[in-house]
Amino acid sequence: MITIQPLRDEDRAAWGRLAEGYKRFYNTPTTAAEYDEAWRRLRAADGVQGLGAHVDGRLVGIVHYLFHTSTWTQRQCYLQDLFTDEAARGRGVARALIEQVAQAAREGGATRLYWLTQETNRSARTLYDRVAQFKGFIRYDHPLN
Repeated sequence: MITIQPLRDEDRAAWGRLAEGYKRFYNTPTTAAEYDEAWRRLRAADGVQGLGAHVDGRLVGIVHYLFHTSTWTQRQCYLQDLFTDEAARGRGVARALIEQVAQAAREGGATRLYWLTQETNRSARTLYDRVAQFKGFIRYDHPLN
């Protein structure tokens, strides 16, 4: 049975391992201070929210999301990070986390829930194609430094 709930203080170590796995997958070097700040912001609901998926009392998946406005709608929900422990994959953890964020988006008055993934992330895209619609957008990042 999968239990989804907001991240708790006692989830810090397991969250850290999952967050590191996520950042490693996307090849995004992150310092210890950046992990600490992310955890602080998640726990304080400082613009970002975090949920954890527990199986048998063990944290096996995490999701981070945020609400924002846009030119055309007052409130949208962006699912920023989603990661599950490799041993828990294929058991519905990611789907349950997405559904919980969708519920939060509905309750929060969002008109859209969306996320990004790499084109080559085939396993995730298999799930995403089942639970959402690919609209054909391609992302570009302009360097700011």
